[in-house]
Amino acid sequence: AEVRAKKMRQDGCTEFISASIDKGFMLSELPTAFIYREDCSMAEQTHKQYLRRVTYVSTFGGLLFGYDTGVINGALAYMSRPDQLNLTPAVEGFVASGLLFGAAIGSFLGGRIADAQGRRKMLLVLAVIFFFAALGCAVSPTAPILIAYRFVLGLAVGGASVTVPAYLAEMSPADRRGRMVTQNELMIVTGQLLAFVLNAILGVTFGETGHIWRYMLAIASLPAIVLWFGMLAMPESPRWLVLNGRVSDALEVLKKIRSEKGAISEFNEIQDNLEAEKHIEKASYSDLAPPWIRRIVFIGMGVSICQQISGVNSIMYYGTQILTEAGFSTEAALIGNVANGVISVLAMLFGIWMMGRHGRRPLIMTGQIGTMACLLAIGILSAMLEGQAALPYVVLSLTVTFLFFQQGFLSPVTWLLLSELFPLRLRGMGIGCAVLCLWLTNFCIGSAFPYFLFTFGLSFTFYLFAAVGLLGLAFVFKFVPETKGRSLEQIEHDFRHHGEATA
Repeated sequence: AEVRAKKMRQDGCTEFISASIDKGFMLSELPTAFIYREDCSMAEQTHKQYLRRVTYVSTFGGLLFGYDTGVINGALAYMSRPDQLNLTPAVEGFVASGLLFGAAIGSFLGGRIADAQGRRKMLLVLAVIFFFAALGCAVSPTAPILIAYRFVLGLAVGGASVTVPAYLAEMSPADRRGRMVTQNELMIVTGQLLAFVLNAILGVTFGETGHIWRYMLAIASLPAIVLWFGMLAMPESPRWLVLNGRVSDALEVLKKIRSEKGAISEFNEIQDNLEAEKHIEKASYSDLAPPWIRRIVFIGMGVSICQQISGVNSIMYYGTQILTEAGFSTEAALIGNVANGVISVLAMLFGIWMMGRHGRRPLIMTGQIGTMACLLAIGILSAMLEGQAALPYVVLSLTVTFLFFQQGFLSPVTWLLLSELFPLRLRGMGIGCAVLCLWLTNFCIGSAFPYFLFTFGLSFTFYLFAAVGLLGLAFVFKFVPETKGRSLEQIEHDFRHHGEATA
């Protein structure tokens, strides 16, 4: 009975009384089976609880990502005043996009550093940068100093945008990877919502106090403290541990987050996968040369650009200015902007639910079609209703609808795909290259948007976004593969096999 019950535990305890009898238990021995069943259920629950802790703590990097990118939405209106930093539209663009340029560099370097030093250690370093850069932004006396601190803050944002999805993808089982990785995207939009809500509260309550923008920026230092202390108690990625020869540590981590049978099976799969790549001594950019890897990098870069050319971050960074341009007062725009944050969070929850039921390709294409329709509608109606009292409410309703498609379909699938596509040895570097393209596209749009809005108006700007969205839809339709329900090693094998077959 002892031996057979132990075997049941190794089988994952998916069977109970009937399985116990099938395996030779007599009715008198069933209490033993009950005991092992209870032990196994408790172990499974412990694994899930541990994974939840890993997810919650690490995604504070996503929360900081969201807050630091979203807070500028409301802070710009106050720091631009003549008695504060007296910003012109061009300088506003640099204040907002200084973070984005830093994020491009941070994502490019962050992947390599995370590959060399580990995902956990990288997140600890990023927490420190988040903390001091946020305080530096809050006390900046001039626009150039603020832009410099926003650049440093961007280094942390870019590093987090690469490291957190990679860490979560490597910690999660294949059947839960979509849900776990997209928790980071949920935390990003939660951080943006938090920024919008606090901006509205502080702006409406203390709007006459010009330096209120400093408090808006300083709040970002608090989640950084949580991230740093939380990651001290988190384990390193088991795949990174195996890659760096720490085999026993990797197996120990896997046993904390998987059943014993699942841990051993995944451990063997990781080792087999590394054996297939043993000719690569140390990851470098020359290792991106094989055709099958170039294909992955091309897809990753394309998906990243497609996610940004929808213009989503123009709404997230400049939503207050867009609503003010449409006819709202600054205070009313701050309050209305909260609706953008709320729908982003709700849409992200919906998207996480949808990804458990549908493939990556149909979801990302649905998001692109929906966002293009909303952008086109904003362009048409802002021209038709110019000067009318209904215009700001129409624009607000359309931006909310746009964000439903963007945050419910397009954005979460993008970050999930980036965490899935690249092979283990090159994952941090590959994601870094893809996210570099994402942030550079974000930087170009973020820096140019105030100029386009000021020079050409609302309609033309959104017509342009709708037009380039067609290119993104065509790219996804032709090049992006389906990855749902396959392990990271299976995805890599398929790319490698396809590359060898075409060669």
